[in-house]
Amino acid sequence: MSTTVLAAGNHFIRPNLFTEAVRAAAGDLPLDVRELRFPWPHTPFGPVAEVIEASGSEDEMIEALQGVQICVTEHGPLTERILANCPDLKLFCTSRGGPVNANLEAATRHGVAVCYAPGRNATATAEHTLTLLLAAARGVGDTHTDLRKGTWRGDYYDYDNCGIEIDGATVGLIGYGAIGSRVAKVLRVMGAEVLVHDPYVRPEALAGIAEQVSLDALLRRSRMVSLHARVTDETKGMIGCDQIAAMPRGSILVNCARGALLDYEAACDALESGHLAGAGFDVFPEEPLPADSRLLTAPGVVLTPHIAGGSQQVAHKAADIVAAEVGRYLRGEPLVHCANPEALKAS
Repeated sequence: MSTTVLAAGNHFIRPNLFTEAVRAAAGDLPLDVRELRFPWPHTPFGPVAEVIEASGSEDEMIEALQGVQICVTEHGPLTERILANCPDLKLFCTSRGGPVNANLEAATRHGVAVCYAPGRNATATAEHTLTLLLAAARGVGDTHTDLRKGTWRGDYYDYDNCGIEIDGATVGLIGYGAIGSRVAKVLRVMGAEVLVHDPYVRPEALAGIAEQVSLDALLRRSRMVSLHARVTDETKGMIGCDQIAAMPRGSILVNCARGALLDYEAACDALESGHLAGAGFDVFPEEPLPADSRLLTAPGVVLTPHIAGGSQQVAHKAADIVAAEVGRYLRGEPLVHCANPEALKAS
């Protein structure tokens, strides 16, 4: 008997990428794959009923999931109402780093296993972090803007306006997971002294690469600081006015993690006063950025629109990770990245 799969993609991970990956993972097992495309990123994601960071609507998902046993998606929502109206669904795979678009408690009650794709964009985000770090350290944002306006400013070569090099600099990383550890290895090769603040990191993971220090010590010693922590009650707003003030004057600050980690008003104050020589931001407290945001006029800042985790390779990696879970499920093998394994016992 054929298994019906919904490949609910978008304009980044296109439905056909999910379809191709799922068929490859399933091998000779018979599949009936339906495709659906959501409007992200052309239309921002947001809350759908009780879940966050989702795209599409409950009605759209309910219609598309009729008779479907397995769904692979990136931003498609999985809510209590969807689950109640889609009794055939047994496996929901979201190709994100966490199942933020799924109601896990409701899924477990309905016997629907939810899988996700950890590490899918670690390489892309690490590379983008380094891009912003280098650009901010060398004043690329302001010099680029001036040249586009037709202004050639020789004073950028003045000593006080010159950028700083990675080689020989002390760089502090707040968080040492899949992304932070990749950034650290590259920085080390480039000649930086790397400091890490991460209460959960194993000492052996830092050997020969970085030194574990307290947050206060990291801020005090680092000429460049990059954020790589997850947002929790403990880390929300962890870098504010006092923390930025603790950094040496002329420092660089980069955030490709989450906007909620940083007080951006404090960062703008520091950029305008010259305490921060530069900054690189890919994530923000409000997305898209409002037209009156101070970040759009703050000196020394390099901005990108939350694209650190976006590369063609990421689209394929993400599809492959969740497709592998589909293959395991179909063959009766243990799931590797299941957020609610207890749902398998209930189904």
